[in-house]
Amino acid sequence: MPDLVTPAGALALWALMGYLAGSIPFGILVARMMGLGDLRRIGSGNIGATNVLRTGNKTAAAATLLLDAAKGAAVVLFVRAVAAEDAVQVAGAAAFLGHCFPVWLRFKGGKGVATFLGILIAYHWPLGLIACAIWLAMAFALRISSLSALVAAAASPLVALLVGRPGAIALCLVLAILIFARHRANIERLLAGTESRIGR
Repeated sequence: MPDLVTPAGALALWALMGYLAGSIPFGILVARMMGLGDLRRIGSGNIGATNVLRTGNKTAAAATLLLDAAKGAAVVLFVRAVAAEDAVQVAGAAAFLGHCFPVWLRFKGGKGVATFLGILIAYHWPLGLIACAIWLAMAFALRISSLSALVAAAASPLVALLVGRPGAIALCLVLAILIFARHRANIERLLAGTESRIGR
């Protein structure tokens, strides 16, 4: 955890900015723009890229994935350019919360995996790319998106330590805990052996 050098009021403003940026529901916006209907009434009702993919439109799913990652990355990069490291981490975590609990959608948002990866890539690109590689390797081997995300999230604090960023461990832990909480139903299906696989 970085030293707390930013005044509490300023941290609150950075957190609000991060939350509002993270709360932009790109999945819903992309689905509407591409004529796919209301994403909340499709598949699982989730607003993330995985559910967009259930529409059968890979282009829309890819666009949602990139935009959800980009909003997390943009928050980190912008705040780093103008504020201290503690504000960067607070704003990044707030962007993640905004994606998962957007006020515009009655706090029913996505599961945050793309935004999580975008935050890590912008914060420290080796950390982010290794997390992405873990997700891809697990997805390729097991064909289960949720399990891939859970493994990548759980590994991120250790990866932060290994790449020489111990100051990011607390941020990774917070985001990982939130990802596990958002994947509660997926974990239950994984334990039951009924979780869906990629491509099915």
